[in-house]
Amino acid sequence: MKTLNYKLQAYSHLFALIVFLLVFLGVPERSREINAADLTRIRILPNVQVNDENILLGRIASIESHDSLLAKKLNELVVAKAPLPGRARTLENQVFILRLKRNGIDLSQLALDIPAKVVITRNYIEITREKIKKLVTDYIQANIFNDHVDGSIKDIQVVDNLQLPNGHITFKVVPPRNRELLGKIPLTVQFEVNGKFYKRVWVTATIELLAEVVITKKPLGRHKPITEDDIELLKMDLAKLPSGVITDPEAVLGKRTKRAIGTKTALRADLVEFPPLVKRGDVVVIIAESSGLKITTLGQVKKRGRFGERIPVMNYDSKKILYARVLDSSTVKVEF
Repeated sequence: MKTLNYKLQAYSHLFALIVFLLVFLGVPERSREINAADLTRIRILPNVQVNDENILLGRIASIESHDSLLAKKLNELVVAKAPLPGRARTLENQVFILRLKRNGIDLSQLALDIPAKVVITRNYIEITREKIKKLVTDYIQANIFNDHVDGSIKDIQVVDNLQLPNGHITFKVVPPRNRELLGKIPLTVQFEVNGKFYKRVWVTATIELLAEVVITKKPLGRHKPITEDDIELLKMDLAKLPSGVITDPEAVLGKRTKRAIGTKTALRADLVEFPPLVKRGDVVVIIAESSGLKITTLGQVKKRGRFGERIPVMNYDSKKILYARVLDSSTVKVEF
């Protein structure tokens, strides 16, 4: 009887052990199968392309998740800075794992399929040297040759092609400040992408402008009055002449030379002047006019003056010095 009891106890312990194994060892396996189905899956290919300045995980990976909040966070996660347009950057898989941890992502919730190395290339739009030349050519023709039918572009130098990010591209040609747009001139072409400045390209253009300029037919002495027999028109490249050359003969007729000038010299504003109409000691009529009232008196010139110049004149009656503008050889006018 005692032996039977021992056997029954042994069977009871064996049964309990079997139940333990079935219950406590079988459940984790089933639990693991359920959790695997609920994992968020992230898969990245060995070679991917991006358009933006930052590498977003959602732009380079396929993300499958039942958790919408987690999926949103993963899609917006910034992995690293993108390379320059047209360039590539290689990231090891540990970079992705580290970035996930630093953003508070529980890796036990993820099933990761990431190659040992991921090559990331940034897409670009290429602006060729010929395209940049065309932009500059159009600008010159519209803004410089507008009033010069004999203008021509001899050369345009652009260093290299330009690679810009994908997006809405606009440009602006900027000429140099405070200089004539003649001869060899530097310009810049500024490019914007999606309304944001991105790159400035330097361009050198050689421009020729042919125009008729007033030149001397013969040598002219100092203070020589200029007549029609002294000048002629000759078509010349303005880029090879000093600034201020005169193109209208009427602008020099009636004037005189400031100094001696040689033959075939292009006349400039600083080479000619109006001859003085009055000189020191001349007696002139002083006109003072204001609000319908006109007063005239005699005065004496205290300094020689040309047409339009303002000079000191002494009023004979009051002996006071007035400043008047020269109208002709015998008249000056006081301005109020």
